[in-house]
Amino acid sequence: MLNFVNDYSTGAHPQILDILVNTNLIETEGYGEDNFCIEAREVIKKKFSCEKADIYFIPGGTQTNLIAISHSLKQYEAVIGCCTGHISVHETGAIEATGHKVIEVKGKNYKISPEEIAFECEKHCDHHMVKPRMIYISNATEMGTVYTKKELENISQVCKKYNLYLYLDGARLASASASEKNDLTLEDYAKYCDIFYVGGTKAGLLFGEALVIVNDEIKKQMEYTVKQKGALFAKGRLLGLQFLEMFKGNLYNEIGEYSNRMAKKISSAFLEKNFELLVNDGTNQVFVKMYDEQIKKLEKYVLFSTFPAENMEDKFKIVRFVTSWSTKEEDVEKFVKIIKEIF
Repeated sequence: MLNFVNDYSTGAHPQILDILVNTNLIETEGYGEDNFCIEAREVIKKKFSCEKADIYFIPGGTQTNLIAISHSLKQYEAVIGCCTGHISVHETGAIEATGHKVIEVKGKNYKISPEEIAFECEKHCDHHMVKPRMIYISNATEMGTVYTKKELENISQVCKKYNLYLYLDGARLASASASEKNDLTLEDYAKYCDIFYVGGTKAGLLFGEALVIVNDEIKKQMEYTVKQKGALFAKGRLLGLQFLEMFKGNLYNEIGEYSNRMAKKISSAFLEKNFELLVNDGTNQVFVKMYDEQIKKLEKYVLFSTFPAENMEDKFKIVRFVTSWSTKEEDVEKFVKIIKEIF
């Protein structure tokens, strides 16, 4: 059975495993104060051109979002995000559990718009309502679209107008950066965002995300929040080492490019059979509109995820196929052959 369910079902890229094994018996300080973490922070600062940023290595994505948002907001402040965003759908109300409302907007092509931000800020106009204070976006988005430089710049401008923090979830930043639709550089994230994270879990690491804080106000006392939320890893060197290996060369880009290229083969095969894609931004997630009988045919050979359509009256479902650094090209070719034979 071919598996295209997600991009974190295997362990870690061989280069990551090698560096962990080769440094296994080196004794270091704990809690991210080791030389590996220190060097990794400097490498990331140079890659993203944010020399004055504070960087924390966090084990997972939900924990990173929870820490970034809950630390940045006062108790009566809220975060605005798309209704398809990870904090809205796939985090079990983690943000709300910290006392902060998530104000959901529909988005355009699964991306939040400046107009939606302005509307919510004007709507939440007094102390009888929560006060919008942060914008949450993902790149790539949960539905596989990518933000353009102009879009990010426009969102940044409206954030400044309404005194909002801009926070970017970069769980799939490697794929977004390698997308054929991308025109953002790594430096742009530090330029336009107050805080963002660089995803490792879905980009070949065993685990780990790098939270990058650019805004000086958000930096204050963050170390206390990281510890209190259970994210100060005693063996922090394991996180720092992985990011150091990822960014000292070109591995991050290579993983994004490879996973996108494998996804492109799959999406092209479906398009040749006249299937409709939900989006087509060239990232490592392929969303295809399929009917029940088509799904039943395919599930005999392939593992994948299925979601309901946005509109209840639609008869089709949304089927997702995901590729990663560990996706075998021969498996993709087998999948393409299956698509051609059964449809």
